[in-house]
Amino acid sequence: MVDELTYKIAKCCAPEEDNQIIGYFKEDGTITVHDSSCSAVPSLRTERLLDVSWDEIHKSQVPDTSQDIPAEVAELDETDYFILKHHQELGMDYSKVVAETLRIPLEEMQQRHRKLRELGGLKRVEGRIIHYRKNIVKGKWIKHRNHTYYELTPEGKQWIDVFERLSSNKN
Repeated sequence: MVDELTYKIAKCCAPEEDNQIIGYFKEDGTITVHDSSCSAVPSLRTERLLDVSWDEIHKSQVPDTSQDIPAEVAELDETDYFILKHHQELGMDYSKVVAETLRIPLEEMQQRHRKLRELGGLKRVEGRIIHYRKNIVKGKWIKHRNHTYYELTPEGKQWIDVFERLSSNKN
């Protein structure tokens, strides 16, 4: 017996019926449906991309996951979650390190940091000296002059909780 597939419409691009689409098979077994031209698609793992059609999505009855989700969270995708989670676990950091850690192109990482800051999930670290990467360089206070550091805001922490709650509800 084959389990029925669960499709979820991606919030980052919200494809509509007349758009060409592509599916992304997630670890939890769901398939996130993106517009083929979505800017998030190039950063997804290619071995998890699937050809999907609107017919098969309609047959599975796409669940509406937009209810009770804060407006800002609805604008985020899985990559944004991983960025927020990086800042939660490692503290303040700058785009180049996060890009290398998450294997995201630097330019895209800078755009995502900007977007997350504008939405209120991250804030720029001000001041001349900061504690650099907790538990990495103990007792050292360093700030590279040419880097813009970001850290998680209370709203960003709430968004992580929402993502994780939604993810656990699917299991």
